Amino acid sequence: MTQETVIEISNVWKIFGANPDITLKAIRERGLSKAQVLAELNAAVGVADVSFDVKRGEIFCIMGLSGSGKSTLVRHFNRLLEPTDGKIIIEGVDVMALSPRELQKFRNEKIGMVFQNFALMPHRSVLDNVALPLEIRKVPKNERMRQAAAILDIVELGPWGAKFAHELSGGMQQRVGLARALAANPDVLLMDEPFSALDPLIRRQLQDEFIGLSKVLKKTTIFITHDLDEAVRIGDRIAIMRDGKMVQMGTAEDIVMNPADDYVADFVAGISRLKVVHAHAVMQPLEGYLADCTTLPADLNRVGADENLSTLINLAIDNDNPILVADGAKDIGVITRKDLLRTVIEGTEVS
Repeated sequence: MTQETVIEISNVWKIFGANPDITLKAIRERGLSKAQVLAELNAAVGVADVSFDVKRGEIFCIMGLSGSGKSTLVRHFNRLLEPTDGKIIIEGVDVMALSPRELQKFRNEKIGMVFQNFALMPHRSVLDNVALPLEIRKVPKNERMRQAAAILDIVELGPWGAKFAHELSGGMQQRVGLARALAANPDVLLMDEPFSALDPLIRRQLQDEFIGLSKVLKKTTIFITHDLDEAVRIGDRIAIMRDGKMVQMGTAEDIVMNPADDYVADFVAGISRLKVVHAHAVMQPLEGYLADCTTLPADLNRVGADENLSTLINLAIDNDNPILVADGAKDIGVITRKDLLRTVIEGTEVS
């Protein structure tokens, strides 16, 4: 069964400057680089011809260094920034065609956004902050407070509803921000580096909580980060941006094992492959292996195609024999110690 597409981004451009349309025309006709656009036309390319789609319930991480265009891009989804060109479809709605009133309704009902700086209202209690989207929607007070309290319980802040933001730690404030985004039950969550301002330990705890929450709520999520470790932990797929362009998209395993260019290779060089790479990416096809070795020992370990590299290495430590890889009841591949060593040292896929 094909998973339903919720977000479709097609050929989106964002040019900052006095004459963005003229600049875009010059880029297309003359193939100008980002540096040339700045030098010749005094304009900046924020997003350059970006296209992708996101499936229902997927966590799609967009990452890159500062200035790569990732935060600029995410602000186009709900038109906090207006694209210079391109198309944005969310839940079948052409976002670019919405009138101001329709856009306001769309933002309030379809999209929740979590910012890096929490953006909580200091004069409101935690409960009132969470209930704000429902208040804007004109939900009766008793009902919106009930719904807000239920969401606070989900993020484990129920007892803190009567407190004010300054009485909470940074991690707790960010959970309030997430609760507020969830209160209106949006179809799509936009999260712009939500944990990057937090201490490493708190950040990891919130990542774990978000992963658990996502499994329960199954919200389609665009998650912006500059941290590849975070993207690998959280994302179903990852897109890497550079100079406003999408350089590579895929699963963490795709990107780590098959970087598109030297920039991506440098980006992923420090990532441990132990939890990212799986048996199907390391194995030799069974038929090819048997062509050189017609018999297999009887006491082989057998693993699923999705078993991670860490488990494979531990099995290889305890047993000299190759490891069989199975897809259901069918054996499809073999992994030798040589295959594992090559993957760990070189990070290259075995052919």
